[in-house]
Amino acid sequence: MNTSDLQTPIDLDEFTFSHIPVLSQEVITGLNIQPGGNYLDLTVGGGGHSRLILESAENTKITAVDQDLDALKAAQENLAEFGNRVNFIHSNFANFQFPANTYDGILADLGVSSYHLDNPERGFSFRNTANLDMRMNQEQSLTAADIINEWDEQELADIFFKYGEERLSRKIAKRIIEKRPFQTTTELAEAIFYSVPPKYRHGRIHPATRVFQSLRIAVNDELKVLETLIEKAPHALVTGGKIAIISFHSLEDRIVKHGLRNSELLRVLTKKPIIATEEEIKNNPRSRSAKLRIAERKNPAGE
Repeated sequence: MNTSDLQTPIDLDEFTFSHIPVLSQEVITGLNIQPGGNYLDLTVGGGGHSRLILESAENTKITAVDQDLDALKAAQENLAEFGNRVNFIHSNFANFQFPANTYDGILADLGVSSYHLDNPERGFSFRNTANLDMRMNQEQSLTAADIINEWDEQELADIFFKYGEERLSRKIAKRIIEKRPFQTTTELAEAIFYSVPPKYRHGRIHPATRVFQSLRIAVNDELKVLETLIEKAPHALVTGGKIAIISFHSLEDRIVKHGLRNSELLRVLTKKPIIATEEEIKNNPRSRSAKLRIAERKNPAGE
């Protein structure tokens, strides 16, 4: 691996939240945006979906939540023209205090933004040399480096298998233990590359892809906070209010599917997930794996 990237200063102005909202029309239709409606965007990112909601009907209001301060700053700039129609809150959505019977619609887009993947400083990708970080909320202490360098072999194999669905999890974990400590993304990716049999090294995806996904999920406790979201959020909807959740891999989609279906407060409106059209995938390849599920708050009688 070439370490020359470490010598190249990073221009952070290159990396912005140019958030292209996934399944945008499907979200707006599914949430049934109404004039004067009160909406909650739990993953505001650069504000792409929130902007569409604010533009879709007069006097709509948004509570815009994100655990990443960079995201909130970008959204504040993007949505500045809407003034006090937007209330910005820095929080992980699992820790958000959901006020009862408040929102006409709730949205959570669980995808990792292009900003996080493309910005080397954040350490989400092995395309560039960076510290092993992967924290969505940079105020938390646990990083990917902590997990890779301190967790034991069985713990590493378990998260690679559970969160990355990596069949070679034990082989990869063994190699990591032998070669650690690791400081950078590319060092780790190289070790993973040479830990797998040659026939796996030049497949459709890089051998480190699933491991990096599993580390990101573990660092940010993504599946647990998603379960907490689905448990808490329905209470914050008014009767007839909609919740829309966009997931990007099977582990998330499974939790969303069963969580919405098993909620006593919700009626599922999407028997099958809504997926991107061929045209959208062509314009935004990252929409390829997006799955949208929508549910509605039942009335108190359960009807």
